[in-house]
Amino acid sequence: MSQAFDIAIIGAGIAGASTAWALLEAAPSLRIVLIEMEERPGYHTTGRSAAIFIESYGGPAIVPLSRASRGFFGAPPAGFPALLQHRPNLMIEGPADPGGLERVAAEYDEGGVGYEWLDADALAASPAGPMLKPEWRRRAVIEPDCHDIDVAGLHQGFLRGVDGAKPTLVTDAEVTALERSGGTWRITTRAGAFTAPLLINAAGAWADGMAALAGAAPMGLMPLRRTMAVLRIDPAPPADLPTVMSSDGSFYFKPDGERLWLSPHDEIPDVPHDVRPDEMDLAVVIDRFEQATTVQVKRLESSWAGLRTFAPDRLPVFGFDGAVDGLFWCAGQGGFGIQTAPAAGRLCAALLLGGNPPLDPAPFAATRPGVRNHP
Repeated sequence: MSQAFDIAIIGAGIAGASTAWALLEAAPSLRIVLIEMEERPGYHTTGRSAAIFIESYGGPAIVPLSRASRGFFGAPPAGFPALLQHRPNLMIEGPADPGGLERVAAEYDEGGVGYEWLDADALAASPAGPMLKPEWRRRAVIEPDCHDIDVAGLHQGFLRGVDGAKPTLVTDAEVTALERSGGTWRITTRAGAFTAPLLINAAGAWADGMAALAGAAPMGLMPLRRTMAVLRIDPAPPADLPTVMSSDGSFYFKPDGERLWLSPHDEIPDVPHDVRPDEMDLAVVIDRFEQATTVQVKRLESSWAGLRTFAPDRLPVFGFDGAVDGLFWCAGQGGFGIQTAPAAGRLCAALLLGGNPPLDPAPFAATRPGVRNHP
């Protein structure tokens, strides 16, 4: 026996959950099943996010998705908690990257992102100033309108659905077969079988593998490992410390209470699995941090790693497959999947239901040139 639904979504992380929510926002009577291979949704990537909203993040091509999501974050719909806490983003420049801030500013200008220049005196007087060594404190660029995101609150709000209409969540449901017959998909999993006319591939790092099961060509999605270290430092980070990023992309850090989150901003090619941090990556980023700052690292308290999955052109993939009937892609959200989730979900829902998308979908289409060739 199989359970019948209108739409089946493989993957209950932020991509699948936001799409399910947006579909129910537009059509509350839809029967939607979210199929998750882990025992809880959001295990691999959503739950390992740096939890930041930085409009410039991902580059100018991603700015429209982030900008279209801002209203949702600023005034969340019913069922969501307050989602944002103000935390500016500060770009600093080290001696190994002269002119790096001009490169950053040019990218901000291309995306129409608001920013300000800080000279040495202004940077020294900022919350980050006392932490930085003189050679890292000559000037900076600050993006004031940035925030921390309550990722758990966002994800759970999507899973709760809209006004009592919610998706059916099935966990521990690794997909073992996908078959289409008579206009209907049959999804066989370790937790049972499900049928639906429409199948959404929101499987993150596993999305190309799901496509193969469905008889579709892969998108060439690349899972990239990113590492995060949680440190105790002396002195403890000030509560109003901005997110601080190096212009050369070699590290970033932000406060978490009395602790500091520190990442090497790494993108190490990997394979879909339960990724773990590498001890060498942790040692390297702690050394970079100590070279740039005056604070003392007391201990490494914990660490984790997550997978950021990109298409070859580093843009997300939203839309019908173009070659396999009834297959829809919602994948390749890289490191910006959390902050773009509201707009991405509504964009996918509009494409699926024939509504008005919140922004131009063409740059993200599954059939766009440069991603793969369709028969």
